[in-house]
Amino acid sequence: MLKGKPTEPTKIRLKKGDRVRIIAGKDKGKEGKVLFIDRVKNRVIVEGANMISKHMKPSRTNQKGGIINKEAPLNASNVMYLHNGKPTRLGVKVTATETNGVKTIVKSRIARSTGEVID
Repeated sequence: MLKGKPTEPTKIRLKKGDRVRIIAGKDKGKEGKVLFIDRVKNRVIVEGANMISKHMKPSRTNQKGGIINKEAPLNASNVMYLHNGKPTRLGVKVTATETNGVKTIVKSRIARSTGEVID
């Protein structure tokens, strides 16, 4: 991979706002909400997890400056979706319906452990 050149986005089935549990790393076992997903770098930011201290210089937006605690990105493989309080893998169910000769394909996320449709 060449530096600075964008790659193909990876298939991450998580969405912003999903509840996840961290399964690897220093915050293993913590749960939180997905705040941001970077599909190109295969990273997610989870609320309250993987906190870092950032030293900020005073600026117009941040008059005081100082040390700020914020979430850092995690690899998407280190988190699992929480379905009914238990971590599960996600799958996609494709259903095709035909009305008046027009085919419509509907994709919905499912929990692999139970087979229930999530959304």
